[in-house]
Amino acid sequence: MKESFEQKRQRSAQRLGLSPEAIPRHIAIIMDGNGRWAQAHGLPRFEGHKEGGKILESIILHCVDIGIECVTLYSFSMQNWKRPVEEVEFLMYLYTAYLEGIRPRLMENDIRLVHLGQKERLPREVVNALDETMEITSDNEGMVLGLALNYGARTEITDAVKKIAAQCNAGELSLEDIDEDCIADHLDTANLPDPDLLIRTSGEMRISNFLLWQISYAEFYVTDVHWPAFTNEELDKAIIAYSQRLRRFGDVEPKTVN
Repeated sequence: MKESFEQKRQRSAQRLGLSPEAIPRHIAIIMDGNGRWAQAHGLPRFEGHKEGGKILESIILHCVDIGIECVTLYSFSMQNWKRPVEEVEFLMYLYTAYLEGIRPRLMENDIRLVHLGQKERLPREVVNALDETMEITSDNEGMVLGLALNYGARTEITDAVKKIAAQCNAGELSLEDIDEDCIADHLDTANLPDPDLLIRTSGEMRISNFLLWQISYAEFYVTDVHWPAFTNEELDKAIIAYSQRLRRFGDVEPKTVN
């Protein structure tokens, strides 16, 4: 019999010495530092991307075990097309291979894959692998894995505004219908909870156009560890740090996570 999210959180909280309420429902991760990890090890950049892909599966499965309901990964931004052509082509090859290869793991662990971003500029092989993997996992009811691939938050919000405007022009929406919930329902993360915890690896202190609407009240955790060296233990450290935060949500009285 499969464990529920609540059972997993209770077990994980006991292991970490926390209360179950201290386990975030949604973790967003900016996976940064593949190139710097490779440089530090005297390797070409593509080796860092390969190593980053290897650690990814371990982190995903650890999140499943902890009882996280949703994990959103910032994998490739719209600005990343500015990188050298050879590096981008290698990344697209990795995405295709990864999306095809991870399917058995996703099914074994009841994980549903969703895509954040635009597909138009992605190679056909990547789009096909992405669509097929989403279709195969569409009925899974466990953790949701959000892959931000060719993603930019400003573009996401702009597209949402266009969709709402089109519905208004068609008489399907009125101005009175447009509120925060309406906007959220037109974003790529519709029906997903907002992130509780945003993790950025490799020490950079910026958001980089990631989930600008959704992280309004997320807690930030930045580590100097490069993504290929980000282990399950490092994720546990981030969750423990999150549990010690005071979350006010605009109120006067702070609310401890733990």
